[in-house]
Amino acid sequence: MINTVPEINSSTSTTDTSASPAIITFADFGLDPKIQKAVSEQGYNTPTPIQAQAIPHVLAGSDLMGAAQTGTGKTAAFVLPIIQKILRHASSSASPARHPIRALVLTPTRELAVQVAENAASYSKHTDLRAAVVYGGVDMKEQVATLRNGVEILIATPGRLLDHIGSKVANLSQVEILVLDEADRMLDMGFLPDLQRIIDLIPAQRQTLLFSATFSPEIKKLAQSYLRTPVTVEVARQNAAADTVKQVVHMVASADKQRAIVRVLEARTRQGLSRQCIIFTNSRLGCAKLSRALERDGIKAGAIHGDKSQGERTLTLDAFKSGAIEALVATDVAARGLDIPSMPCVINHELPFNAEDFIHRIGRTGRAGSKGDAIALVDASEKRLLDDIEKLMKRKLDIQPLPEGSSIPSSAPSRTSSRSDAPAKMSDPFFYKPYEPSATTQPASPATNSEEKKVGITPARASIGALLGGFKKK
Repeated sequence: MINTVPEINSSTSTTDTSASPAIITFADFGLDPKIQKAVSEQGYNTPTPIQAQAIPHVLAGSDLMGAAQTGTGKTAAFVLPIIQKILRHASSSASPARHPIRALVLTPTRELAVQVAENAASYSKHTDLRAAVVYGGVDMKEQVATLRNGVEILIATPGRLLDHIGSKVANLSQVEILVLDEADRMLDMGFLPDLQRIIDLIPAQRQTLLFSATFSPEIKKLAQSYLRTPVTVEVARQNAAADTVKQVVHMVASADKQRAIVRVLEARTRQGLSRQCIIFTNSRLGCAKLSRALERDGIKAGAIHGDKSQGERTLTLDAFKSGAIEALVATDVAARGLDIPSMPCVINHELPFNAEDFIHRIGRTGRAGSKGDAIALVDASEKRLLDDIEKLMKRKLDIQPLPEGSSIPSSAPSRTSSRSDAPAKMSDPFFYKPYEPSATTQPASPATNSEEKKVGITPARASIGALLGGFKKK
């Protein structure tokens, strides 16, 4: 059922939360046989709820805001109808002029851009449409050559796209469909000025789609500017993890978190479960340090963060996907865009400062109907972060002791205690303690710099926060 909701920017928005029972298979969408063949070759027959509800609206030409938990098939929900809609422009001509950019997908990270591009290439492989991806951190020459040859579907990160526009290699004057994928993350990373510059170059008569796992107030405000009479598709309650994800919290002092990870992985081995996991940290330095420490403990580990080159990140991800690496230690640069089928476990070494990021982190497991475990190691000083997450998810997370046999002490505070009752003493210099700055040090805003920006370090003022960019320099 479609219901009318309050106006957005003097236009009407509709919300579709139905289960679309009439849609049984992808064939029911009326997709071109070439697209249907590609979908079948990928082993898909029945659409996920977000696909079942979003694809008809996109095919009908509506602007759309699509909200669903991570791992539920949002990428195909816009890639498939895009291919169908621009298929009329497909040409076997070698002339670049016959292959202008018709659809533009903007993503916040390189990894997500690559994932979307792989989907676009897979689903369009039996057509004459061309798909390409451009992102920063690599040489531009190969990307320039691809763009000059012509491409109908372009997936890009905003900064690198602007580089190509400035070099007059990319022309957006014939774009018919614009997609902002994980738009909330792009706002978090400060891409709004770049987004505005790009959108100003796209024809006003276009179809605009926003997809994300969470729709914050900022995203809804963004929609007021960029979307016209949008349909809002929400297949489940916002800001919730998939039902396939089992969530557990272990209260552990920060200095003991490394050993706690080892204990957790040992327990999973005893239970016959896979040791493969993604471990999230909040800083680049802490990410690299934890990876090296786990290696010393006999766990095959690798790190991925913003200071790594694209080549290094690709090699690490390939090793992780092949099983050569058991534990991928990552900052939030990997929280979105990593699509690893049947990822068994996600561990939060530290809670993120932004509660929405917690949902995206744990969304790396329990994808596409598979079951997964999301484990959070929480220090007493992180209680406020835990409270924020529970408030956002509208539920209390299950606090359990560490696996049996662990000698690691717990730092669990009571549910009713305040964070000032008994703050844990920290000895790990790479653990960011966000809510307990010293009396002589000026605290920083909880909002952190993006992964693509360096943080200055002042050795002379080497406190825990200063070391991680956690406190402002005077």
